Amino acid sequence: MVLHGCTQNAAVYDRGSGWSQLAEQGGFAVLYPEQQRANNSNLCFNWFKPDDTRRGSGEVLSIRQMIETMIAANGIDRQRIFITGLSAGGAMTTAMLATYPEVFAGGGIIAGLAYGTAKTVPEAFDRMRGHGAPSPRALQNLLADASPHQGPWPRISIWQGSADQTVSASNADAIVAQWRDVHGLDKAPTVSEKNGVRTRLAWCDKVGQTEIEMNTIAGMGHGAPIGGDGLGNAQPFMLDVGVSSTREMAQFWGIAKGVERQSAAAPTQGRPKDSGVTMTNRAATTSAERYHQSRAPKVQQVIEDALRAAGLMR
Repeated sequence: MVLHGCTQNAAVYDRGSGWSQLAEQGGFAVLYPEQQRANNSNLCFNWFKPDDTRRGSGEVLSIRQMIETMIAANGIDRQRIFITGLSAGGAMTTAMLATYPEVFAGGGIIAGLAYGTAKTVPEAFDRMRGHGAPSPRALQNLLADASPHQGPWPRISIWQGSADQTVSASNADAIVAQWRDVHGLDKAPTVSEKNGVRTRLAWCDKVGQTEIEMNTIAGMGHGAPIGGDGLGNAQPFMLDVGVSSTREMAQFWGIAKGVERQSAAAPTQGRPKDSGVTMTNRAATTSAERYHQSRAPKVQQVIEDALRAAGLMR
């Protein structure tokens, strides 16, 4: 699942990031929720609104329902669901990981923010600038209160530009602080390495598996790092720095190879009417309306049954 940033839509983010290209190569499904202007004038996911970031409510519930619909329609492995996003999409990624951690095997947060750190627009701007962040213990408490889940927890890949003037690099540290405790990790990283413009810190468990990684791109501003592998295209907020966060995250999660290919679009059945989020799949060009026209009633019944079984539809 891929969440676009402010002022973007699903198709724009897909062309820039190259996720559909990689899906064609690796044989996995891609799902793009898309914000509606009526819900947010700048097309941002509402990552800071309590009603949209509370388990069982608003946008996080809408996105959760989209995932369940996609799983039911395509027979996708529930143990291999991953989510990523940029900026407001990155902050909504942390909200999804916090409120529905049992759904995800991993998350990728690009220029995002820790979960639950803002509840109003002024607070959101303060946190984006790096002001007023809660203490590590308070961050961990926010995560603990977000769901009844007790583990296992999704693996986290964090990406941040050192010269980002929109979302301060200190927010990447806050995300690490929020998730480190549930994974039982030490404060100090296990691995520190530098390769060109990229500095990578990794926190590993007792058997050596990386549970959290933080990738900082020297001199990069606000956007998703791309380049060096033919995926995506440079455009506003898609920054060619010679490092593809798309491919690197897919390799971190182990999804680039060996997964049965999925292709059908998924509908928005069961989505709250006022969630303000629509859903597209793969290259973000197939609408839910065309899906409903082309799929047999039997498939829709399967989808509805799955949503009810998951407690996401009555």
